[in-house]
Parts: sequence; structure tokens; C-alpha cells
Amino acid sequence: MEAALDRAHGARGVRLLQEAYNMQSLSLYAVLGFEARELFVVMAGAATSTPPPPDWQIRPLTEADMQECASLHGRIHDYPRTNELRDALATGTPIVAIRGERVRAYMTSPANWLANHGVGETEEDVRTLLLGAARIIKDPMSFLLPIRRAALFRWCLEQGLRTIRPMMLMTIGEYRDPRGVYFPSVLY
Repeated sequence: MEAALDRAHGARGVRLLQEAYNMQSLSLYAVLGFEARELFVVMAGAATSTPPPPDWQIRPLTEADMQECASLHGRIHDYPRTNELRDALATGTPIVAIRGERVRAYMTSPANWLANHGVGETEEDVRTLLLGAARIIKDPMSFLLPIRRAALFRWCLEQGLRTIRPMMLMTIGEYRDPRGVYFPSVLY
């Protein structure tokens, strides 16, 4: 880990997702200077509730959505993830939730929590995205959910999604608390 931190020398910040039940790695990262920022759970399954409301369009992300998705991510995290969006478009099945002709939420790799990141303007937007994604993708969804979003967490459980494992976001250096609903990837 020290070698990895040496390689990151000069970076404004370093982030990692640590399996929260692993006390040895938690202690190691704390001793190395990492601070615990947020507790997540890996959620898996498919939302089983009613279909998304009719005024929403849930569909695969297209090249035409890229700028709007990058802008949405930028409003929540202060930086875009255009390269990751482009990679997801080339290799996976990223999904967007659109209402009022505007992208309200997206996720990049709905069936792979390791690579799946996403954002939404509101929890309602993310719930709608999850309802629609469950009808589009063939495999069960999986994503990292910040459990401080208690209402969204309860909704996911009520929908039949299950918790797989706890994860802790830890950082050294610069960290900005997101200003919206998000799920990071391990490749954050």
C-alpha cells in the first residue's frame, strides 16, 4: 500500500473502497492516514415494484446523452466522468432516466457493482432509474449504495434488492462530499 501511495505522490487525493468487515485492512488504511468518509452496501437483485411512471423514459444511454450525463455528474461531484461514460458506452449497457427531455439519472454498468457508477438529481430519479433498469437488463443489478440515504436504502430493500457486503469509502487528501444521489464504482 505504501508503494501505491508513493506512486500517487502529488495527487490531490487518493480514494479507496475497503470491505468494512475487514478490520485488518481498516486498521492498515487508518494508520497510513486514510479517513473513513462514507459507508456503502453492495445492493443486488431487481426492483420488483410497479413499472416506472409513464412520463419517464428509461433506456440505454447513447452518444447523444454523453454531454448531459457528464454535466449531471459534474454538478454532483465537481468533475465529469466522460472517459468512463465513453468506456461504458463501448463495452456495456449504460442506462439513463429521462423526464422532461432531460437526463435525470444514469448508471454505467447496472449488473457489475465493481464498474458501475451513477448519479441522480434526486432519490426519486434514482428509484425510477432502478425500476426501469430492472426491466432492461437481463442480469440482476448490482451497485454501491451510500446507506446514509436511509429512505432510498429502505426502498431498495422493500423492492426485493438485498445487501451483499458493507464497503467503506476512505480517502487521503482532498475530498468533496457529493451534492446529490450517487453510487460510486470501485474504479472511482
